[in-house]
Amino acid sequence: QVQLVESGGVLVQAGGSLRLSCAVSGSTFSIVAAEWYRQAPGKQLELVAGISSGGSTNYADSVKGRCTISRDSAKNAVYVQVNSLKPEDTAVYYCNAFIGDFMKSYWGQGTQVTVSS
Repeated sequence: QVQLVESGGVLVQAGGSLRLSCAVSGSTFSIVAAEWYRQAPGKQLELVAGISSGGSTNYADSVKGRCTISRDSAKNAVYVQVNSLKPEDTAVYYCNAFIGDFMKSYWGQGTQVTVSS
């Protein structure tokens, strides 16, 4: 059974950094592309960053310049780093990875990030 296992959720002060990980469990199929989303309390799910099969990246305006999405093929994992954290970055962060030749979508379980002012 394929699962995405997220880790790295933190409680951090404003100005700090976070690095979240999302790794494939239960499959040898590779992550082809991936996205990170977040959902703050009472708000809609927001796309934070994405990385394509070719390595192109895109970022939400709210994190542009502070955020880096990356992929480690050897570990079959994706990461997101956000620097200069703000209280408005507080949310549950989810990874969505497209795995295998048919790019089937899988979601991680979510990890809480809390930024205190």
